[in-house]
Amino acid sequence: MNFVFISPNFPSIYSHFVKSLHERGVNVLGIGDASYHELNQELKDNLTEYCQVSNMANIEWMKNTLDYLSDKYGQIDYIESNNEFWLMNDAIYREYKHVPNGFYPSDMEKIKYKSKMKEYFAKANVKTARYIIVDTLDNAIEFSNKVGFPLFVKPDNGVGAGGTHKIKNIDELKHFFEIKDNEIYIMEEFINGDITTFDGICDDESNCVLMYNEKFPIPVAEVVNDDLDDFYYASMDMPDEFREMGKRVIKSFGVRKRCFHIEFFKLKEDRPGLAKKGEIIGLEVNMRSPGGDTPDLLSISLNESYYDVYADIIAFNKVNVPLDKQHFIAMSVSKKDRFTYKHSTEEIYKKFSLNIVRHGYYDKAIADAMGNEFYMGRFYSEKGAIKFAEFIREKK
Repeated sequence: MNFVFISPNFPSIYSHFVKSLHERGVNVLGIGDASYHELNQELKDNLTEYCQVSNMANIEWMKNTLDYLSDKYGQIDYIESNNEFWLMNDAIYREYKHVPNGFYPSDMEKIKYKSKMKEYFAKANVKTARYIIVDTLDNAIEFSNKVGFPLFVKPDNGVGAGGTHKIKNIDELKHFFEIKDNEIYIMEEFINGDITTFDGICDDESNCVLMYNEKFPIPVAEVVNDDLDDFYYASMDMPDEFREMGKRVIKSFGVRKRCFHIEFFKLKEDRPGLAKKGEIIGLEVNMRSPGGDTPDLLSISLNESYYDVYADIIAFNKVNVPLDKQHFIAMSVSKKDRFTYKHSTEEIYKKFSLNIVRHGYYDKAIADAMGNEFYMGRFYSEKGAIKFAEFIREKK
């Protein structure tokens, strides 16, 4: 089995995917823009071959590299990056090389465009915020009269929180139309809710073999737009109703042998015409592993290797690692360099020495969203995890 991993060096922890695949007999071939000498030792030890491409956005160069690899190693069975930025290109390459697994370009509208996602949430019997595609100011005003302010505007085909706007009144709405670029935007009613996710891995029949719930007390858009430090946590536990909702969404989108990260809102207040306080509605889908170093956080919660589960599904379409160990609440807390914090790393370790699993620094490319420095810990209770976050984020 030949698995082409696109950009296996970013984020750096993605080398764990490569190692787990290699250990299961998968022939892993890497393509990236970093030089071989820049790869970490785990990649060097577990990639059969690595090809450097100076411009990964050059589709013809990438196709030529894939031709070289298929000529040398035979049929390519998988092409994956697990990175939102490259998902469309991954699909182009799969179609070009007739790869039997994964999405093709014709499948990508429902995955990349937030307006199209809503159709598949609806098929899964999951509500979503009311919306329009931004065209004229008159239509936007009519929409605001229907759902009220504030409104939330974001690129229909966007990544993360980039290009998002919270519009509080008619003057801000008019200003948005004065400054907006030619990007296609989606305008939604603003939802006052907590982001909660359904993450995991599914098999070849869209059955979820691993399921997590992540909670984000501070919305990612606020973290980016207001330049805040962040904390979020993962758990294997979730209400049965929510678990079944997540499963329906995966089936609706036709996800097979993939990692997934599906975002929902849990409403903090009634939203007339949509849902009541406490209800969960769909937000958007991400058909790849959750961003940054979150896969490590999921491993902490599972008390096993998330990467090994993924590799089992790719290699055998079943999970061989034990999933019945004790599970934990896994908390990730970040610091940003612009803040002065009350407690040093030494003090944090002294107080939470039995809890801390990992401490490190995010890649510069994701520091705006994730923070500069992070701490990950495991806890038996949500209360203990929150205390960990509060201690680390306390300012002088």
